[in-house]
Amino acid sequence: MPASFFLAQHPTIASFESMNKRILVYGFGPYGPFSDNITARILKTLPRQSGLTKRVFPVRFHRQQFINALMRAKPDIVLGLGQSSRRRIEIESRGVNHRRANRSAKRRAIFAAEAKQLATTFKIKAGRWARTSRNAGDYVCNYSIYVLLREIKQRKLAVRLAFVHIPHDYDRRKARKFIRRVLRQCEAVDSGGGSRGRKLFAGRQRRWNVER
Repeated sequence: MPASFFLAQHPTIASFESMNKRILVYGFGPYGPFSDNITARILKTLPRQSGLTKRVFPVRFHRQQFINALMRAKPDIVLGLGQSSRRRIEIESRGVNHRRANRSAKRRAIFAAEAKQLATTFKIKAGRWARTSRNAGDYVCNYSIYVLLREIKQRKLAVRLAFVHIPHDYDRRKARKFIRRVLRQCEAVDSGGGSRGRKLFAGRQRRWNVER
């Protein structure tokens, strides 16, 4: 996986129904002892679909890569995927305002003097497939959740966000099946955005371009 992330917006094919929502789904590349990342593999298998933007990020504390993806995709829903060393799939309920590069490092705030935590805003109906987690860790997965939720809140964007942790050794066929099920939920839900939400997004993106 190259150090830079990639962006792919694709034309519609018959694998999914035509989407009337814009969905940004992201995962990560290799890191530490892992020469591969299950989330990148899942993203590669998702069918080409109009309205679906796929992104694989390098594993690093780089705020702007997440904000840039958000502002360019203009999604109604963001679905983040992260690799874990846990036993089962877990759906994160919040991002916490702390980070550290490894267990021996001292935790520090992502943003000084800001909210200790931000709740995710899209509820996944997982059933027996997964459980809810309140601990997304200290690394880049949690960092991405907090950064994106903060950006969405500050800009008052009509965007919902969910994040799923998948064990690195999980059955890939089952993981793909679960993520496709989640994407169908994303498409079915009333996100409160639609065309009006995208107009608001466009206006705020123009201001963002000026601020940069």
